[in-house]
Amino acid sequence: MSFEPITGRYLTVTVQGRRQRIFVEMAGEGTPVLCLHTAGADTRQWRHILNDAGLTKDHRFYAFDMPWHGKSLPPEGFQTEEYLLTTEAYIETVLAVSRALGLDRPILAGCSMGGRIALQLAALHGEAFSGFIAIEASDFQPAWYDIDWFHRPDAHGGEMGAALVSANISTHAPEAERWNTLWMFMQSGPGVFRGDLSFYTRDDSLIGRLARIETARTPVHILVGAYDLTCTPEDARRTAAAIPGATCTVMEELGHFPMSEHPAAFRPFFADALARMKVPADV
Repeated sequence: MSFEPITGRYLTVTVQGRRQRIFVEMAGEGTPVLCLHTAGADTRQWRHILNDAGLTKDHRFYAFDMPWHGKSLPPEGFQTEEYLLTTEAYIETVLAVSRALGLDRPILAGCSMGGRIALQLAALHGEAFSGFIAIEASDFQPAWYDIDWFHRPDAHGGEMGAALVSANISTHAPEAERWNTLWMFMQSGPGVFRGDLSFYTRDDSLIGRLARIETARTPVHILVGAYDLTCTPEDARRTAAAIPGATCTVMEELGHFPMSEHPAAFRPFFADALARMKVPADV
């Protein structure tokens, strides 16, 4: 029997006055990297990175399930409320987890809604991190679909979510990883994907904040899949152009969930992004 190098533990943080029990997976040694999953999914999306010996020899990766996601339970009393993620709660959660883990200015790597909040944190709390890898991230993406379909009595929200995101997975993705990625969405809790998309498709506050980001101290690198229909390469390039000093790479043969759908193709792009996070000592 051989265990993977990933270990998982729970920690409790307070977000907006409420206790949240958070599940965290960890692997590696060296520079801390805090990883954020996409809307409606969980930290399993990062499992290939946390199992990559070539990356973990110099980096200590932490990936956590947001409240309501994966192994992180909703807060007490959730049964009487509607889950709608807000920018403020999201920011507070990421900062609370980073503090609870004792991380000293980690690199922040987030995908989709995780990439969006990474850019918000770069603008509002850049001093708390040493760099930002924003994957499938843009300034704002209005919904081209009705998010209420993901929480209705006459539809299975998880299967509806998987159907939607299936169009955002590259045709080059290995079949096994395509279905592993879709399974995470099929398992999403009732209304959770809808609540995440409420944040992702309705909060345009980032647009006016991009110019505040100081990339000389905290580098920003945006990665975008050529097959991403939600956050297109044009969206990512527009966003990078609005951030002085930010860089952007289009990833061929990849879609909206690169670390999960096609980990082998994603790996060199992510390794390059990590290398870009180093800032000269005299800056």
